[in-house]
Amino acid sequence: MACAVKICGLTSPEAIDAAINAGADMIGFVFFPPSPRSLTIESAKTLTKLVPNTVKRVALTVDADDMLLEEISSQLRPDIMQLHGQETLGRVAAVRELCGLPVMKAVAISDADDLDLAHSYATVADQLMFDAKPPQNSDRPGGNALVFDWSLIANVDWSVPWILAGGLTSANVAEAILATQATAVDVSSGVENAKGVKDIRKIKDFIIKAKDPEF
Repeated sequence: MACAVKICGLTSPEAIDAAINAGADMIGFVFFPPSPRSLTIESAKTLTKLVPNTVKRVALTVDADDMLLEEISSQLRPDIMQLHGQETLGRVAAVRELCGLPVMKAVAISDADDLDLAHSYATVADQLMFDAKPPQNSDRPGGNALVFDWSLIANVDWSVPWILAGGLTSANVAEAILATQATAVDVSSGVENAKGVKDIRKIKDFIIKAKDPEF
């Protein structure tokens, strides 16, 4: 079974078309102003309409309040809410109920102790994302082009599906999939020419490598 691919932080019709045509399974839209990939609700309305029903639309937020979450869920109707901040277990459960949508919780991994937290989140989230911890004093929890030690999550049993993220590119995604047995991967900065600027060729190359890692 081919690995599922999520292309995150898309901000243009051209990038969305490239991702869809190359076989992306999920498209991520960011709603977090410190990120160079952040969208307004109005701009996202235009972009989300370009995504067919066969591709899941993921709304990424970071410690968002109820007002923003309700606005996203009611006006954009995403398929999944991705929580990429310091949301507690209780907050994850509350967001799931508030939005009436599946929730993906991102967990920063740097050592074995972080796996206990990840297992805890698995009790309230529908899906997990494993990402690298951001640099100290960073204003963004993800999209920092950092890789964590993949061996930490290899051969670990999880009670919910999970996605591998963190510093993935077309040059290392095949190795990452084979090392972790990931069934889904996420990329944002790894398919960019500059922060927030997606490269069409990099998107295509990433998806090709992810879909056939043993090629």
